[in-house]
Amino acid sequence: MIKYDISDKLTDMVEHLPCSFQKFRDVESIIKIVDIDGRAQVRDFSEDIERMLGKYTANLLNFQSHLMNLNATLPPTSCFFLLQFDYYNSMLVNTMDDDGNFIELGGEFPLEENEHFNNIPVNTMQSDVQVPTNVYNKDPYILNGIYMSEALNDVFANNFKKDPTLTWQYFGSSSGFFRIYPGIKWTPDSNGVAAFDCRNRNWYIQAATSPKDIIIVVDISGSMKGLKMTIAKHTINTILDTLGENDFVNVIAYTDYVRYVEPCFQGTLVQADLDNREHFKVLVDDLHVKGEGKVAKAMKESFKILNEGQGSLCNQAIMLITDGAMEDFKDVFEEFNWPDRRVRLFTYLIGREMTFADNTKWIACNNKGYYTHISTLADVQENVMEYLHVLSRPMVINHNHDIIWTEAYMDSVAQSLLLMTSVAMPVFSKKKETLSHGILLGVVGSDIPLLEVMKLAPRYRLGPHGYAFLITNNGYILAHPDLRPLYKDGKKLKPKPNYNSVDLAEVEWEDIDETLRTAMVKGETGTLSLNVRASVDKAKRPMFLTNDYFYTTINDTPFSFGMVLTRGHGQLMFMGTVSVEEGLHDLTSPDLSIAAEWTYCETDIDPHHRKYSQLQAVIRYLQGKEPDLECDDVLLQQTLFDAVVTAPLEAYWQAIMLNASGTEAGVETAFLGTRSGIIRLTRYTGMETRVAKKFLTPADKDNLFTMDHFPLWYRLAMENPPGRFLYYMPCTEVEGVCPLTCQSIVSTESILQVWGQLRFKSGMTMRFKYYINMMLHLMCCLLFLQDVNCFLVDSNGFIIVSKERSEVGRFFGEVDGSVMTALITSGMFKQVSLYDYQGMCRSGHSHSSSARPLLSFNFCGLWHSDYIVDAHKAKKVDALQPCDTEYPGFVYDSSIRETNSLIKCGRCQKMFVVQAVPESNLVLMVVQADCDCSRQYSSITLEPKEVKYNASVKCNRMKSQKVRRRPNSCHAYHPKETGCTESTVNNNNLLKGCTSLSG
Repeated sequence: MIKYDISDKLTDMVEHLPCSFQKFRDVESIIKIVDIDGRAQVRDFSEDIERMLGKYTANLLNFQSHLMNLNATLPPTSCFFLLQFDYYNSMLVNTMDDDGNFIELGGEFPLEENEHFNNIPVNTMQSDVQVPTNVYNKDPYILNGIYMSEALNDVFANNFKKDPTLTWQYFGSSSGFFRIYPGIKWTPDSNGVAAFDCRNRNWYIQAATSPKDIIIVVDISGSMKGLKMTIAKHTINTILDTLGENDFVNVIAYTDYVRYVEPCFQGTLVQADLDNREHFKVLVDDLHVKGEGKVAKAMKESFKILNEGQGSLCNQAIMLITDGAMEDFKDVFEEFNWPDRRVRLFTYLIGREMTFADNTKWIACNNKGYYTHISTLADVQENVMEYLHVLSRPMVINHNHDIIWTEAYMDSVAQSLLLMTSVAMPVFSKKKETLSHGILLGVVGSDIPLLEVMKLAPRYRLGPHGYAFLITNNGYILAHPDLRPLYKDGKKLKPKPNYNSVDLAEVEWEDIDETLRTAMVKGETGTLSLNVRASVDKAKRPMFLTNDYFYTTINDTPFSFGMVLTRGHGQLMFMGTVSVEEGLHDLTSPDLSIAAEWTYCETDIDPHHRKYSQLQAVIRYLQGKEPDLECDDVLLQQTLFDAVVTAPLEAYWQAIMLNASGTEAGVETAFLGTRSGIIRLTRYTGMETRVAKKFLTPADKDNLFTMDHFPLWYRLAMENPPGRFLYYMPCTEVEGVCPLTCQSIVSTESILQVWGQLRFKSGMTMRFKYYINMMLHLMCCLLFLQDVNCFLVDSNGFIIVSKERSEVGRFFGEVDGSVMTALITSGMFKQVSLYDYQGMCRSGHSHSSSARPLLSFNFCGLWHSDYIVDAHKAKKVDALQPCDTEYPGFVYDSSIRETNSLIKCGRCQKMFVVQAVPESNLVLMVVQADCDCSRQYSSITLEPKEVKYNASVKCNRMKSQKVRRRPNSCHAYHPKETGCTESTVNNNNLLKGCTSLSG
């Protein structure tokens, strides 16, 4: 039979991969298989994370103490004082005038590129100050705050000196300036504008205020036409930008009747996550003026919503945006808000007219709010921000300093695409004369790269399919290997609009009842087992796994930590011991490398160690040259053992290379990987003649050990029994077309099994042309029978061999839909439906920018961003927007070894025969070629299709409230809070007679 000839030939090709394991036999007696205690391991990992995050909070307390103590020594805040001194303005540093002199506030400021800070030039000896373009950089308020914050310079630098793993440290002032360490040269936008305002950042807003329930009430009567409406819309958008995932919101427009801008949200509050905020902005942009303005109905409706007991149940406020109030609505407040005044009223008088200013001000002042007059678009930003300082009063008067942690975000300061979280806390005045006013000085904060946090859950302890993840109190993902925050827009990678509001239920989609999500959001500790469908190779290859989930809370944070171990190999660890001397010898072999992204030794603690690669650090530590390095002793033990046991391969592969007859001419690479992250690699061809030039190079992330995953070939081989060869063809996708470059075949095998524990994976790459020619000679049907097509297809339906070069690498269903349909019907191939909640679609074919707010469905989110974008590439007409997509995967049922059938196609019949190739993941297909069935059977593609929702379902999904954990504290009211606040213009006359300092 042809299939047995092929099987024998495949075996002959790779028979030289496993070599003599005499070394293994020598140490076999001291090897043990250790069961991983998931409960103990998740506890250990979470405690390590707690300690790491705890040092950041300790630093913040130090920052806060320095600033508040210094502020207490300054003159009374009722008398501002001039400060005439120079400071380093980050926009101006190192800038010279036409005469070659440094401009004012832009003196010489040494900068050096620093790998620890994303390779941007920094000054680790000094902080500097960024001031937004719309804030005068020599304003007395600004100078006063900058002078006070100078005390942080030494604190920042000393912290970094003691702990070089720290990243950005900063202070955001309530007056608008931003002190950042290490100092940088701030890059303005293309118009030369520094639009960054620290007071708009989520870390500032969350630290300055407790959670908020906000009803925005906007006047759309006829008097609001023109510029007034434009200013009103901008005011709404600015308010929305001050809200975060712990806040709740709704927007009501009124004329002579009440209109919800989103009818679906009638009578309720919705979470102010990014999706919902953007959704409101789209709807607000479509508002049009008409009729007469009657605000009383809208006010009553707003109070009713806030009294329903929904939302954050903390700060409550109504934001009234109007060009005037003809009455004071005292009866409404008596009915709904007095005497407790739990709901604050903030009023924004729009336009140049001041006819009804008194009523508008009275409404705010008698409801513990804030009144402001906004006459131009330029006034909006500063005036809106003032409401945050009003909401901060109870917390400041109480001298509470809640520590807050943000959701995941991308670092805009360093212009990095790496995900971060920030920890922050408020700084307030301790002066007695300001007690009842609750003066917020600003917010101190620090950034923590989430990648560094997840390094505390090492990959080798989780196994090939295991992983760790972090979520927030709202169920949003901070870190997860299936989180895909980026997408391709042309050739450029960009953050997805909703990258930091992806819910755990959207990636752990098999958790149908959301048992895992609910327990983690509530901060519980426990375990859960699920049968899951995973996928690899850009989601083209489904896998069926049984996962055990272990989870617990991270104390003193709103975060929960989870860990997954896959049943079987994921629950075991292979432990062996060899001498350091023997291991060092084999670890320095030229064919050996270790996982560059793993942490064998911590090289970031001491700056002098940052020059070492992980392999260099390991060797120097074991040699005793760097005894101060902190290394993972268990991982080093496994690495040394694997290096010793696999050492004979180097000599064996070298002998094959020297003996030309010892290897097939088409073999390019032989390789081996171990669970400790070792890769042994021998190249049989030079780079100039090698076809698979990228394979196992640093650019080939899919096939290397990384922070997120084991190599693709390792994970695929893991699901195969030892001795069974697995073949797949890596394809380079260009503009969504695959294959354009399918030039090599990868073969892998599990070559060592001890007590059911798979330890090593070996493999080789073969030139595509060589492999094809060899197979065509074996499949003689292609040579002599012109009316027959033959294919070798892998277990996921991808063509490995075909006489048509353009078909190689493609999914078989795209080439012959009739035969693939018959194979699915017979059960030889099973179709698996998967879903992606992180897809991107052209806006002309998707729902609005709020494509996925508050999802209540549980589908899969496993599609790689480059694949999903390319799958939707069409003419560049519409922008890409978030959407939900469905896509198929296919799996061969190995219990069916062969099948054949006749397919009726109009006037002809197509015969085909399919047989499994023994000891491989391949099937041989022989298909009659002279019967065209394309009219009767359409091709079967892997292209994702957007999931559409009707209006009713969409509304229910948008309104649904998932389980969330409210922040532990709330500061919404204080009996000593006094005063009515209104917008004022800085008056230089106030400075007369005040103390003047210079420096």
